[in-house]
Amino acid sequence: MIINIIIAAALVISYLIGSINSSILISKAKGSDIRSEGSGNAGATNMLRTYGKGMGVITLIIDALKGVVAVFAAKGVVAAVPNGGEVFAALPYMCAAAVVIGHDFPVFFGFKGGKGVATSLGAVLVLDWRIGLIVLLAALAVMAITRYVSLGSIIGAAVYIVAEMLEMAFRGNFNKTAAVCVAILGLMIIIRHISNISRLIKGEENKLGAKKKESE
Repeated sequence: MIINIIIAAALVISYLIGSINSSILISKAKGSDIRSEGSGNAGATNMLRTYGKGMGVITLIIDALKGVVAVFAAKGVVAAVPNGGEVFAALPYMCAAAVVIGHDFPVFFGFKGGKGVATSLGAVLVLDWRIGLIVLLAALAVMAITRYVSLGSIIGAAVYIVAEMLEMAFRGNFNKTAAVCVAILGLMIIIRHISNISRLIKGEENKLGAKKKESE
């Protein structure tokens, strides 16, 4: 019973952390709403295109820190209760999914948020920095070669799912709850980029450096 309460509380807190969308707050402080500017996405790339590199970097850092804080705190809770069971052991993964859901669908901003790329990266780096580094390098390589931020994000999400599943299988300690959360994290990014995928297929997606629409 207590374990269930802890899990529920951790998920709610993680979701609320995710719901604090830095790009929306910063843009509103400037008298606008990033969701009505550029691509309409409440994320770092749209902030960069609309308000410049400084605001883009600040947004990226804050969004990533949300994932870091949520997962780091969850790991601390799990460490404090070492015999909580298989589901409880997956709490960091559950909180990672919850904080990204909060970012994508923030309760404070009408459930219209970003695409969760930076927040996911922050969470993944704390879950397992080695996998996080692999994902980051894969995404950056695609972005550098193609100059498509969206494509790098999509490939990074796919690489994350594969890398995590392989790592769990290699450990021989496959946690079903954690695996479901991994799938949610990766697939949410891909699904949130459906419109970008459509533009990529049509050759209409904008490359990094352009002043039009781009993904987070």
